[in-house]
Amino acid sequence: MTQIIIARHGETEWNASEIFRGRRDIGLNETGIEQAELLGNYLIDLRIEAIYSSPLKRALDTARSVAKHHSLNVNVNPGLMDFNYGAWEGLTHQAVKNKYRELYKRWLKEPHLVKIPEGGNLDEVRERAKSLLDRVVSKHSGLVVLVSHRVVSKVMICSMLGLENSHFWDIKQDLGGITVFEHESDRYKLIKHNDTSYLNQIQKHTLDDF
Repeated sequence: MTQIIIARHGETEWNASEIFRGRRDIGLNETGIEQAELLGNYLIDLRIEAIYSSPLKRALDTARSVAKHHSLNVNVNPGLMDFNYGAWEGLTHQAVKNKYRELYKRWLKEPHLVKIPEGGNLDEVRERAKSLLDRVVSKHSGLVVLVSHRVVSKVMICSMLGLENSHFWDIKQDLGGITVFEHESDRYKLIKHNDTSYLNQIQKHTLDDF
């Protein structure tokens, strides 16, 4: 049996300001650094076999905060790279809603049918995430941590639950949220979802799924 922890990275200034990030390599802010440290402490007593991360530093630094407690190197894998938001990257949430009004409405209602201008779609994310998952469960028989981003995590969770990408908005994954699955006999079983309990000591406001 393989156990998988899907962890979303900590906060960045672009999260706090509701700016679309995508492939932009934005680092953790002070809150995000503290969240990453708390995540590392939260998982400190677990026997982790391997840690994989997106190559973007907000995820990589979060992963390193876990890895340092287990004498592990972080395996950087492009399968965990953030969604390609294309022309939306660097724009505020409100600017996207104003400039791409109809497309944004469709993104909220039918995300599986949207291709972002100069960017990607959810099918592309699902294909690379599923490919990584297949390699992880074939290679490891212990506990594996995957550190990634909002869109990738949500799509990956949909895939593991056998849900189509149309259910994207039915999944919530907050900053620092961890979701746990067990894999056995070609089946994923959800054990825990979007756990942010370890952040209670520093939360000054409700975490947002953005």
